[in-house]
Amino acid sequence: EQEDRECSDTHMSVLWYAGQLAITYYDTEDCSVYFMPDTPDNEDLKLLHKVIGEVNPQCIVTTAKQDQNIAKFLSNLTATAGDKDIAKPEIVLFPNIDFGLEVSKQRILSRQFPFIPSHMTATEKILYLSSIIPFESPLMIRALGGLLKFLDRRRVGVELEESTIAVPILAFKKFVLSDIVNMDQDTYCVLQIFKSDIHPSVYKLSSGLKEGFSLYGILNRCKCKWGEKLLRLWLTRPTRNLTELNKRLDVIHFFLLAQNHETVLTLQGCLKNIKNVPLILKRMTLSHTKVSDWQALYKTVYSAVCLRDTCRSLPNTIELFQTISHVFTDDLQYIASLISKVVDFEGSISENRFTVRPNVDPTIDEKKRKLMGLSDFLTEVARKELETLDNHIPSCCVIYIPLIGFLLSIPRLPTMVDKSDFEIEGLDFMFLSEGKLHYRSARTKELDSLLGDLHCEIRDQETLIMHQLQTKVLEKSEVLNSVIEYTAHLDVLLALAMMARENAYCRPHFTHRHGFHIKDGRHPLMELCAKTFVANPVNSGEATRRIKIITGPNSSGKSSLIVFMALIGSYVPATEAEIGVIDGIYTRIHSRESVSVGLSTFMIDLNQVAKAVNNATERSLVLIDEFGKGTNTLDGLSLLAAVLRYWINQGTQCPQVFVSTNFHSLMQLELLPDTPLLEYLTMETHQDGEELIFFYQIKQGMSSVSHAANIAALAGGVEVSELIRNGKAIKRIDHPSHGDRMEKCKSVVEKFLCLDLDDPHMDLEDFMRKEVLPSAASVL
Repeated sequence: EQEDRECSDTHMSVLWYAGQLAITYYDTEDCSVYFMPDTPDNEDLKLLHKVIGEVNPQCIVTTAKQDQNIAKFLSNLTATAGDKDIAKPEIVLFPNIDFGLEVSKQRILSRQFPFIPSHMTATEKILYLSSIIPFESPLMIRALGGLLKFLDRRRVGVELEESTIAVPILAFKKFVLSDIVNMDQDTYCVLQIFKSDIHPSVYKLSSGLKEGFSLYGILNRCKCKWGEKLLRLWLTRPTRNLTELNKRLDVIHFFLLAQNHETVLTLQGCLKNIKNVPLILKRMTLSHTKVSDWQALYKTVYSAVCLRDTCRSLPNTIELFQTISHVFTDDLQYIASLISKVVDFEGSISENRFTVRPNVDPTIDEKKRKLMGLSDFLTEVARKELETLDNHIPSCCVIYIPLIGFLLSIPRLPTMVDKSDFEIEGLDFMFLSEGKLHYRSARTKELDSLLGDLHCEIRDQETLIMHQLQTKVLEKSEVLNSVIEYTAHLDVLLALAMMARENAYCRPHFTHRHGFHIKDGRHPLMELCAKTFVANPVNSGEATRRIKIITGPNSSGKSSLIVFMALIGSYVPATEAEIGVIDGIYTRIHSRESVSVGLSTFMIDLNQVAKAVNNATERSLVLIDEFGKGTNTLDGLSLLAAVLRYWINQGTQCPQVFVSTNFHSLMQLELLPDTPLLEYLTMETHQDGEELIFFYQIKQGMSSVSHAANIAALAGGVEVSELIRNGKAIKRIDHPSHGDRMEKCKSVVEKFLCLDLDDPHMDLEDFMRKEVLPSAASVL
């Protein structure tokens, strides 16, 4: 399991020219090259910024002859990367000739890829590659050519190998970034989509962080590594592609049906055996395959065949099942059959190396038979050797040592002291080991010439067969990459179905209208922590109630997480949910402060709100919590009112906005116009004498007081809340008064003055420990 965890690095090549952007990058984890065909991108390069934020490359390669816009972008990227959660990427500039179109094409076509069968002609290879790589995207081809040049120069992943071994590229995959809902890193943080905690185990501190209590943490029921990776990818790329979302929901719906429970258990059992195939294929290209790799590959292929057979028995109306049935071809059975017929797993484990089964190679079988019968034969040879030796030598034996050959072993006699005593007529002394002398005799030399170095010959021939088997497997690597891709999809959807079943989630329904209607919505994280959780509805229309102002205790984060979960294709924690078109989620909930940013907390708040004001559309969702508290009351209130009035003036083109605030003057001073777009909400409470009871039920209306005294009482500050309510001064009770401290000091001084220092029985140390130090501690 530990071997499956390798450091994943990505190296990206970027070109931008005349409003077109091309990106390719190499991921060392799966040894794949990802490409994004020529895509329009404005001079602000927002698309490039989003891709870099998602891929997080360690190195960015581009041409030295570059446009001013991308030069400025890369300069700003390296200057500001340290202020964020991503590492500062290295910028590598190559001459423009290395990105030439024809040079790049030749670099691609002349390279040997392990997934291309070796028997293909040059023409067939061109046709094969053109079916994978879009050669009609010239800018992308140039970027790919520059990336290959960089990989060969840096020798990424093969730094310690021989120069003849190239950087392994196991697949070309298309990088898709379309219909993605816009969310920044602050939004992911405040909504607790992801949360990293320090690992509690001291043995794993060096390996990094573990996932904390987050949405990803509770949804991750995946059985294999690639399912976990895809789930994280879906969470970082919420989509507004309704077709794709409904496909995912159809699969979850199928898994939730009671009659399909056994099918779910079968699929999950198979998914547990899906191992790290890309790492195994990488080792195969480098000829570093281990016995455990062959076992893992055989388990994976066998489980993939089981998954295919199970999906073939499921309804073809669900696209994922149909795809798995067709994509998981008979090549899987071919690979499984090949491995089972060739690899001797029991022998490989015992010898800790690759060994082949009997009847695979007659030459190897013959040599192994000789090796097995060698013991009795050598005993007979040793008996004949003993007859020719002096009578004072009591015994001898003939042994075989790999790489050295056959030797005659004689016990060391007491008379054999110096090296000159080791000489025996007719024998060539070799070495002394563990009290035994080893010699070459005429018979052992004859054995070397007749039998040779059997161990090494067997190992060499088995290694040759292993290389041949590796070549056969690599030629079928396309189906293995498909196994990883589609089992990851299946794993994620099974995990989401498990979560939906356990927590009574419902299927969201999508509409092309703006707004959303949620009945009995719950917070997916809070309901797992609270003993009782009160569900609340959330309704937002196209022309009414688009801006909600919430006063008093609230839980507006619930609605955004429900919408977010729907946008990854998951069931949601509600009784009913109808979700409109969403193109972005913007938040101003709390500030992620950083000394390196060089901005005040209030300035960071302003930037977050400005981002929402400048980018949010009528299809966006905006969450604002306590904006304006970072400055004086008048300025904060004015800014909040100005932002809200700006959105109100947009009419039905304004985004869906949730604002929680304790600026009651916003309503009391009537700073906002009376419009159907506005809706005021608060939490229902009841004052029972001095006690404030929270019902946690949202209702229409406004809260006129903050209930600060009651909140202080709930937090344990009962006396403080009473003083606040009665308008009295608050005094500290954790320190004694000045008079009490003076009395304690006098007491210590009097005890000290009463000491008889001339008394030989006086224990001054004991007095200091029992009398002075406790009193001093209470005074200080």
